[in-house]
Amino acid sequence: MRDKVYLFGVLMVAGLLLYAGWWLFQANVVAPWGLTFAGTTGVGVLGITLYRVQAELRASRRELARKDAEISFAREVQEALFPRQLPKDSGLEFSATCLPARGISGDYYDVLGCPSGRVVFAIADISGKGISAAILMSNLHAVLRVLVGEGRSPKETCSLINRHMYEVTQGSRFATLFYAEWCQAEQRLRFVNAGHTPPLLFTADGSKTLPAGSPPLGLLPNVEIEVGETALQTGDLLVACSDGITEAGVDAGREFGEARLAALVAGQLGKPLDAIQAEVLRAVRSWAGPEPEDDMTLMLVRATGGALPAPRSPTLQSSCDGALRQAGKEAV
Repeated sequence: MRDKVYLFGVLMVAGLLLYAGWWLFQANVVAPWGLTFAGTTGVGVLGITLYRVQAELRASRRELARKDAEISFAREVQEALFPRQLPKDSGLEFSATCLPARGISGDYYDVLGCPSGRVVFAIADISGKGISAAILMSNLHAVLRVLVGEGRSPKETCSLINRHMYEVTQGSRFATLFYAEWCQAEQRLRFVNAGHTPPLLFTADGSKTLPAGSPPLGLLPNVEIEVGETALQTGDLLVACSDGITEAGVDAGREFGEARLAALVAGQLGKPLDAIQAEVLRAVRSWAGPEPEDDMTLMLVRATGGALPAPRSPTLQSSCDGALRQAGKEAV
């Protein structure tokens, strides 16, 4: 309303000037009338232009506020997808976080306890950023949870995720994924690394990486999934992250790097997982700046060596053992 009153006032002034100019014309004062007419026209055009600019600015602000509200809501939904309670008494303890670069993230992590006694955890990175990557992330979250609930082996789970990703994106997008399955009775971890940043495993004998043995998921309709296996002893620490951490600072030509991450964690092994996580994030921000260039996800997993669960029923025990035997056949 204020803008309309303002525009009406400008036009009224222009009209008065034009009227005065007409009087001058009748008095044969042509030159002053011409100047008055030109000034009147300029004021009128300027007033209309200012009104249009202000209207467009208000519309842009409303659109920006709407998009901010949508992104805020999408972030709340996405945060609800991450696990709120982590499995206990499984022989493992966890600490994980995801820091999006653009409000919402294309990174993903999950930890699932299964009735058979298994514990499944995963960390993934969807190609791209923003809303499209976040939508694919939520899709991956749903598919992985369904497959884990069906008791599928790591190889079968990752194969089905690959086919689903390919069908959804037609090979235009992909996901790197580290997927691991822990069976406390065996104290062993079976894993698939599909093109993801190799996790670091710290043991009493030193550290090693769990390299990628399979291509990223979603690029091809059929890929060969390799299943690895390693033992975890009390105190062993697994550090998995997205490339937003190891490649922090790459835009400035000085990426943080896997070697620097390994050295940093090696000096913090005796601390609680939350303290190690905070130290890693502090070091990355100090190296690359407070604003992340890419989504950053960090997952820490430590073998606690807790007491084994009470003997399960033969059905549940055979389920875990049968899964291990099946994995051995698949690996061959």
